Amino acid sequence: MAIPRKKYYVVWNGWHTGVFDSWDDAKEQVTGYPDAKYKSFPTQQAAIDAYRGDPMAHIGLIKTIATHKPVVVNYAAFPEIRLDAVAVDAACSRNPGPVEYQGVAVGSGERLFRVGPLAAGTNNLGEFLAIVHALAMLNRDGQPLRPIYSDSRTAQAWVRDRHARTTLTPTPENARILDMVRRAETWLNTHTYRNPILKWDTDTWGEIPADFGRK
Repeated sequence: MAIPRKKYYVVWNGWHTGVFDSWDDAKEQVTGYPDAKYKSFPTQQAAIDAYRGDPMAHIGLIKTIATHKPVVVNYAAFPEIRLDAVAVDAACSRNPGPVEYQGVAVGSGERLFRVGPLAAGTNNLGEFLAIVHALAMLNRDGQPLRPIYSDSRTAQAWVRDRHARTTLTPTPENARILDMVRRAETWLNTHTYRNPILKWDTDTWGEIPADFGRK
C-alpha cells in the first residue's frame, strides 16, 4: 500500500498566517475567514518559499478553475488513467457547512458542471450528489459507458446502495440539499446505468482533477 505523501500548508490570509504541517491546523485558520488564501505544497521548503512570495503566483490554478478555463494536466506517466472519464469532487468548509460539487473532464480539464454552495450540508452528501449528477448527465447525453472517477469510498458505497446513509438531522437550513439527495436517490432507484464508477488513486496520481484546490 502506498504511503500518503506529507503535505505542508501555507496560509497567506487567515486568522493566523504561516506554514502549517497539518491540514487540521491550517483549516482552523481559514474556516470562516473572509477572502482566505491558502494552498498545499509537497515540501516544507516549497511552502516556506511560497509563504514569502506572492500568493497569487501559487493559487492561479484555483483562479483558472473558478473562471471556467480548462486546465490540461499531463497524465502520460499514468497510462492506467481513463482520460475519457469524468472526475467529480465536493468541498465543504465545515461539517455541516456550505457544500459545493463539480464534475471535470479528465482529459481536457473542462468543467462540465458545478453546483452550490448548498447550505448546511456535508462533504459526503456533496460527493454523493456529484456522482449521481454525473450519471444522470452522461445517460441523458447518450454516454452510458463513460467512466466516473470519485475519491470518496463512502459516496461510491451510497450510490451502490442507492441510498445516502447520512445522519444529518433535517432543518430548514439544509432543506434544499436534503431534497436534492432524495431526488438523487429516486433517480438511482428508477434508472439503470452502466457507467463504471472508479476510485481515484490520490496517493499515486495526486489530487483528483475536480478537486477545488482548497487544502
